[in-house]
Amino acid sequence: MATQHSRAAARLMITPAVFVLLVWMLIPLCMTLYFSFADYRPMRATFEPWIGFENYGRFLTSSAFTSSIVTTLQMVGGILCITIGGGVLMALLLDQPIFGQGIVRILVIAPFFVMPTVSALVWKNMFFNVDNGLFSYAYKALGMQPFDFLSQAPLFSIIVIVAWQWLPFATLILLTAVQSLSSEQLEAAEMDGAPALSRFRHIILPHLSRAITVVILIQTIFLLSIFAEIFVTTNGAFGTRTLTYLVYQRVLESQNIGLGSAGGIIAVILANIVAIFLMRIVGKNLDT
Repeated sequence: MATQHSRAAARLMITPAVFVLLVWMLIPLCMTLYFSFADYRPMRATFEPWIGFENYGRFLTSSAFTSSIVTTLQMVGGILCITIGGGVLMALLLDQPIFGQGIVRILVIAPFFVMPTVSALVWKNMFFNVDNGLFSYAYKALGMQPFDFLSQAPLFSIIVIVAWQWLPFATLILLTAVQSLSSEQLEAAEMDGAPALSRFRHIILPHLSRAITVVILIQTIFLLSIFAEIFVTTNGAFGTRTLTYLVYQRVLESQNIGLGSAGGIIAVILANIVAIFLMRIVGKNLDT
């Protein structure tokens, strides 16, 4: 049992790390908050330290803000549907005894460790390329005209790229939950004549509900800041501009630091609201 002296020593040892972490996070956040109330456009040599909430008003009332929110929600929702559905299916398949099970599991989890930029480049050039992509060769082999995914179905293409990268994460969490399921319960249901679909619906799926909720929470927090895949593939065109990408455009492309900083603060606030809402749902689910 930890004594008061050991607890004090532990606090003393972690204090430097906590201090560095707070400084690392708070200084950029405070600078962003400061610039959000200023008119700062370095390319035009303009700097007015206080203009009130003008940047916030301009960012919130722009037509691009509403469309970026809708695009972000569509993207996150599509990715979650693919990763949750595919993750449950992959977890059930990987739980079955197969030859080379360990190697198969490593190969399934491998895409999660690929950098987002590299993943987007591979999909863009190897699969979605109109001239030399694998999908184009498949279309030509079937006597069909090649389909330009990144210009004709850009939102779907990015959803597929990001879902491919996050599917291993969902699979790993759900596989752990599947392996904790009592085999005796499934065997009893099978002996009672319950079909496979009923066993999945009434036994496996309720058992996976907590793991699914945790996957949704963690993935949503990270997916709200999708950037690299959009930058590499569509560069925000064709209706793929999310809130994060809109902030980038305001800061770097428009060279309006104040407006972009206001957008960044708004994005942080919205992300925290979503995170708190999801954490409350997770807490209720874990308590039941």
